[in-house]
Amino acid sequence: MMGSGMRFRAMVAAVGMLFLAVTVDAVAETKVNSVRLWRAPDNTRLVFDLTGPVQHSVFTLTSPDRLVIDINGATLGAPLNVNASNTPITAMRSAQRTPTDLRVVIDLKKAVTPKSFTLAPNAQYGNRLVVDLFDNAADAAPIPPPTNVATVAPVPVTPVDPPVKLPPAPAGKRDIIVVIDAGHGGEDPGASGSRGQREKDVVLAIARELQRQVNGMKGFRAELTRTGDYFIPLRGRTEIARKKGADLFVSIHADAAPSAAAFGASVFALSDRGATSETARWLADSENRSDLIGGAGNVSLDDKDRMLAGVLLDLSMTASLTSSLNVGQKVLSNIGRVTPLHKQRVEQAGFMVLKSPDIPSILVETGFISNANEASKLAASSHQQALARSISSGVRQFFQQNPPPGTYIAWLRDSGKIAQGPRDHRVNPGETLAMIAVRYQVSPATLRSANNLKSDELKIGQTLTIPGTELASKE
Repeated sequence: MMGSGMRFRAMVAAVGMLFLAVTVDAVAETKVNSVRLWRAPDNTRLVFDLTGPVQHSVFTLTSPDRLVIDINGATLGAPLNVNASNTPITAMRSAQRTPTDLRVVIDLKKAVTPKSFTLAPNAQYGNRLVVDLFDNAADAAPIPPPTNVATVAPVPVTPVDPPVKLPPAPAGKRDIIVVIDAGHGGEDPGASGSRGQREKDVVLAIARELQRQVNGMKGFRAELTRTGDYFIPLRGRTEIARKKGADLFVSIHADAAPSAAAFGASVFALSDRGATSETARWLADSENRSDLIGGAGNVSLDDKDRMLAGVLLDLSMTASLTSSLNVGQKVLSNIGRVTPLHKQRVEQAGFMVLKSPDIPSILVETGFISNANEASKLAASSHQQALARSISSGVRQFFQQNPPPGTYIAWLRDSGKIAQGPRDHRVNPGETLAMIAVRYQVSPATLRSANNLKSDELKIGQTLTIPGTELASKE
């Protein structure tokens, strides 16, 4: 029979265990429910989905290489399963260090440099813990490209007549570089359509097609900021453009609005107010300023005092804004030939992705993915091809009139090799496509391609773009 002392001690123990259970529930009420993975060219991103906020720490171990993630105040809510192929990760395991602390250990093929941070809930996700595993420079090359890229149907290429042969570029005449930025990516899907269309997939498909078309124009080269389904921070996108020596930065998006009836494409440039604040930020940021001073961009401030540097940088921003509005209007006019416009002029706003003082930059909203009709069009390869062609036409027209010095296009213009730049023709009564082609010494097929025509049928008053010889493709 249990004595009174033993009963008292048992009671105390039971109360203690109950108190501990209540404390564990209170402290470790957050659960780690899943983990998602994206592979980028130079890093692997892990996103842990949480039911609440946590504290965490990250450290690495060697022999063998491992990454340890301690998530304090959390328990495991479900198995952590990811497809780690084509990443530095070989395995992932977890265990409760204490009833309130979860430890995740990631086995690695090679050493990485980790960076981690937490994110508060937004409209699409709850609390998240983000862990980026950056490849060490010497080890980055062997890892294959990402396999988790959205599947994009091949875009049919409209056949055209053999290209007009342009003279070969003399030595030292470079291509005009257009950097194309597909918005969102990875854990940031962007806006969504009623049938599950995701902005990040649609804009990547358009960006790839635009790259293909720009690369088909002699004297031009297109680069993508992201080549697959992974996230790049906004400032990282403009940094990529600068490292690639961009003459133009084009960011591709698909808009969303509270009203499902909203429709139409738009083109944006940075606002004057945004430009003023951005100039001040660049001058205040020693790292950015040293990049420009070091000649990373087109602005050289290395021999200027701070006040003069500020004036010159402001002038650079103003010049870039003027070019942005100019190329933006040409792109908008061409887009208006293939899809309705939301606004008839280039709009200006303080988009972070446009804030690069030395690179003309535009943001193209290709349509409202929140509109069921436009979402269906945006997901169609034929419409993606038409949108890409309208953007590339506007870019080509701008640079034929404003070629950067030292480029092949500038050499063509200055040496008189360009017979005629693109211009518009308004269809008159009695005119046919063949007649207009003969008048401007281009082929009917070239006219059809430049104007996205599915037949030779024309309407009186219709405006056609008449391409110059610069429309030739690369041989």
